[in-house]
Amino acid sequence: TLDGIAHGGEAIGRHIGKTIFVPYAIPGERVRIELVEERDRWARARLVEVLEASPNRVSPPCPYFGADKCGGCQWQHIAYERQAELKQEIVADQLRRLGHLPQPNVADIIALADPAAEGEAVRFLDYGYRNRIDFAVVPAENEMKTALRRADGRSLIPVDFCLLVNDRIDQLHAALDLTLPEITGVTIRAGMTTDDALVVFDTAGELEGESGPEIEIDLPAAVALRSGKAVKPIIGQPQLTDEARGIVYRISPNSYFPPNTEGAAALVDAVLAHAALQGGEVVVDAYCGVGLFAIPLADAAAGAGARVIGMESNEAACEDFAANAGARENIELHEGSVEQILPALLSVDQRADVVVLDPPHTGAGSDVLRLLAELRPSRLIYVASDPATLARDAVHLAALGFRLVEAQPIDLQPQTFRVDTVALWQR
Repeated sequence: TLDGIAHGGEAIGRHIGKTIFVPYAIPGERVRIELVEERDRWARARLVEVLEASPNRVSPPCPYFGADKCGGCQWQHIAYERQAELKQEIVADQLRRLGHLPQPNVADIIALADPAAEGEAVRFLDYGYRNRIDFAVVPAENEMKTALRRADGRSLIPVDFCLLVNDRIDQLHAALDLTLPEITGVTIRAGMTTDDALVVFDTAGELEGESGPEIEIDLPAAVALRSGKAVKPIIGQPQLTDEARGIVYRISPNSYFPPNTEGAAALVDAVLAHAALQGGEVVVDAYCGVGLFAIPLADAAAGAGARVIGMESNEAACEDFAANAGARENIELHEGSVEQILPALLSVDQRADVVVLDPPHTGAGSDVLRLLAELRPSRLIYVASDPATLARDAVHLAALGFRLVEAQPIDLQPQTFRVDTVALWQR
């Protein structure tokens, strides 16, 4: 009998003193399993049969969903409202167990609704929400086909469509005819609020010369070739724009932007609410990317003495940041790693009223958090794409004299176990 949920999305049961992890099951179900990996204190199992199903069990709509199929989704078998509840439970559990916070204040999760359904019954954005997808390219049935990673993480499965992407991406994907043998992958991105679309073909070869392969396209989209970090435009400019909370962001092929545009706006709203700027503040935005948070923070802090200091090591993101910031005079960008930039700021006795950080999946770590604490902010806002990462860094923040005021989960990636969190810390 399953009674819990794990951070990786598996349901949890217990047998003879061991914790058993069961993917594609739901807490509350009674199941028959087969153990496939066994350790001293835990084991991983394969779901053989559902003996007593949860009322939250639904029929997955995607033919590629399942244990031996695509690993992009883990929860299509769970009704969406229950998915959201489980994610909130995961955030609280990680903060308790890994963050050593006995009673973390975790707010009700924000589940995104379709803005086009305003005035109607709530319609969740649980499918068709992604603004990008990254495919591998593999030979299949005498042709090259797009593929996604299987649930085992070790192989690929050819796919003709993905239910998580928006209609523009689905249309472009369906129109692909892959005949270039050197193509190893395809990234398709589309603006959810604009007409922009971008197709990037990854190649293992060098991008030499000015010309590229001849590509015909009947759909409105820019096309580029990419090898490593080098990008060569083939049709149009290799970038697109998307809008979040009234601000239009330019996004290049090698720049990160949240995969859910409505979710990006929700993240900005949460950061601004926690920052509670009155005007004239100094704000540091570590790992600022294309300026998703820094630019609206600069607008909110406008006033005498206002200053928003961004830090970013990705060259493409820095170029996008500069374009997105436009003529704003109270915003500046330092290109380089946070570890390199912070000591230079501290050497001139730089202080900050608010610190915002959106670190990579691995987290910020004790050294970066110690340097950020030396800026003596009254508020620190941690944006996490992984609750385990947030929880591990919570230990360092508590040791530095910060207390967790609130953790706000936001569901940017329905049908998966992934959940983003905006956490407010105060001294």
